[in-house]
Amino acid sequence: MERLVLEVGKVLDQMGRPAEIIAVDDGSSDQSFARLAALKAREPRLRVVRLARNYGQTAALAAGIQHAWGDVIVTLDADLQNDPADIPRLLDALGEGVDVVNGWRKDRQDKWLTRRLPSQIANRLIGAITGTNVHDYGCTLRAMRAPFAKGLQLYGELHRFIPALAADLGANVVELPVTHHPRTTGTSKYGLGRTLRVVLDLLTVKFLSGFVTRPIQLFGFVGLLCGSIGLLMTAELGFERIFLGVRLAGRPLVLLAILLVVVGVQFVSIGLLGELMVRTYHESQGKPIYRIRDVLN
Repeated sequence: MERLVLEVGKVLDQMGRPAEIIAVDDGSSDQSFARLAALKAREPRLRVVRLARNYGQTAALAAGIQHAWGDVIVTLDADLQNDPADIPRLLDALGEGVDVVNGWRKDRQDKWLTRRLPSQIANRLIGAITGTNVHDYGCTLRAMRAPFAKGLQLYGELHRFIPALAADLGANVVELPVTHHPRTTGTSKYGLGRTLRVVLDLLTVKFLSGFVTRPIQLFGFVGLLCGSIGLLMTAELGFERIFLGVRLAGRPLVLLAILLVVVGVQFVSIGLLGELMVRTYHESQGKPIYRIRDVLN
């Protein structure tokens, strides 16, 4: 952490523009907070945010973003695999009409089987489902305009979907190839075992971006589809029993038809309950359902 702060400080000195460095201690037990507190005497731009316990990367990013004061926020991991020297290039790319510049580890220095391959699969899957075409969702080196960064509702492990979440807020997202170094300290917590979590979180992001204000359109569609199939099967079975004398006892189709009708009613009910919750959420808290970029009078 000390090396990262010092290198970021050198980059900021070369840029010659007002800036702050926010270091988030995610409840570490290795005396990181004490070392950062001592480092603050040598780096006056440093602000240290210490979380009460270990909450994970998403919470640490959210805490750092919410404590930032500047108009532009740059996020960066502490493992120095991303190079702070790329920060000026990110800021230069954050030009007119661009709101988020996401780093792209084009020449990634990680193991292919356990890190790069799962990442490539996840990136293509996320891009296909969210519609945000970014090569590297997992790169934490990015520059964001503060209104969009602070508008992100991060929880769970949604940090890996920040480009898609920002695009859903109306941000113009671009990407820029950045330098990536081999890991020299610590061990990565990511690998093949987290693939299922990515898929589940992706379902959450897709629902939030597409149906959070109209859940009846998702659950209602599934409910009507299941219910319609069940009713058609029930009608067919009823015709066979009444007019053709076919016995229905012991036929699995009878149970399947009843199950589809019940499931259809349940999905429609869930959609209606979701509509009530959405309406209560927006009306009780005065939450807007849109974001305004500019107003010309």
